[in-house]
Amino acid sequence: QVQLVESGGGLVQPGESLRLSCIASGSIFSSNSMAWYRQTPGKQREFVARITSGYSTLYADSVKGRFTISRDNAKNTVYLQMNSLKPEDTAVYYCNQPRSGSWGQGTQVTVSS
Repeated sequence: QVQLVESGGGLVQPGESLRLSCIASGSIFSSNSMAWYRQTPGKQREFVARITSGYSTLYADSVKGRFTISRDNAKNTVYLQMNSLKPEDTAVYYCNQPRSGSWGQGTQVTVSS
């Protein structure tokens, strides 16, 4: 059973940065793609970024150039570095492992002045 635990959310001002982390257990982390999604109240969960086992990355247009997804296989951890944050980035951010369909509990990111 795959378990994903996110951390790193918080309240920041527009233009500031945050780094989210997601620690995975219960699977061979290095052989799996990992992804980040986000959700705001009343809206569907939306794709943010994905990194494959071969370190290929894909981003939503809305975050391209501002967010960076990375992974540390030695720590079973995937990261989301978020720079130049905007109020519209406010959401609960979820870690996902596509192969298992597992989700973390989410971490709140609020961008507000």
